[in-house]
Amino acid sequence: MAQATSEKVKAAVDKSGGIQPFSKEYFAACTIGGIIGRHSDTALTTTWEPLLQSSAQFSSSRSLYQGVKCRRQVDPKIYTSNVSAWRSIYAKEGLRGVFFGWSPTFVGYSLQGAGKYGFYEVFKYTYGERMFPNAPKTLVYLGASASAEFLADIALCPLEAIKVRMQTTLPPYASTLREGWSKVVGKEGVTGLYKGIFPLWGRQIPYTMVKFATFETVVNKIYGFLGKPKESFNTLQQTGVSFLGGYIAGVGCAAVSHPADVMVSKLNADRMPGESAGKAISRIYGNIGFGGLWNGLPVRIVMIGTLTAFQWLIYDSFKVALGLPTTGGH
Repeated sequence: MAQATSEKVKAAVDKSGGIQPFSKEYFAACTIGGIIGRHSDTALTTTWEPLLQSSAQFSSSRSLYQGVKCRRQVDPKIYTSNVSAWRSIYAKEGLRGVFFGWSPTFVGYSLQGAGKYGFYEVFKYTYGERMFPNAPKTLVYLGASASAEFLADIALCPLEAIKVRMQTTLPPYASTLREGWSKVVGKEGVTGLYKGIFPLWGRQIPYTMVKFATFETVVNKIYGFLGKPKESFNTLQQTGVSFLGGYIAGVGCAAVSHPADVMVSKLNADRMPGESAGKAISRIYGNIGFGGLWNGLPVRIVMIGTLTAFQWLIYDSFKVALGLPTTGGH
């Protein structure tokens, strides 16, 4: 089955004379596409914001949303709504305050996007084509996505730690990424940048496993429902399937990862020096309770569903532009 899939992908690219699948150039292209797809929300939420602002669910950039989200997760009583939060921050800190923390957000998500998509393609090929060619596809998707996210989070974690400290402390812990990095390493050593790695893995690995396995499965089901092979549809139709599959996958991602997302924000902002991760999690949970782990879930479901859909759309559109087939459906 894996061999048949590989041959279909190679045949599709041979016709276009483009980059050969599973080559170094192919994996490099997927890595770049992952960076572009990961940052798609920055521009896309600007377009959607006027339509959704009345429900206080979107911001004009990822940094804008993340700043308010992190502050509200750390202290749910600090603002009554996202809109009131943006108004308050703008009144006190100006436009710079609204977009405060953009640099660690940009760098961190670039590294994560590169690892998430690039390594996923590497591991999917390694596990599915080389190591376990007869394994069920779903297990390959789950294993590849978990492995990719494990590595991607090692790159993301230091930037995430600095971002959360910058966005959740008043006055700000640091004014720039460089200052934040120097302060953390100077006071706590390199380990200070990774004190949120376990809850980050706990949040992101299940998230990514659901994101990729659900996406691949849904895309396969869509083509099965349509009753024709993927290759019989044009690229616009194929990327439309990617968008729909991405949205469905995003809804599941948001629900699965939300409690850990809240805990990561709490740990980075409220973990005491020398306190173990286990003790910190126990103490924080004792303060916020089970209900506190679900603060902001409806907001996140709508946001993640939409943004995941656009990430897959842009990622696969980038692949198509290079003459590569879209993801899934083989």
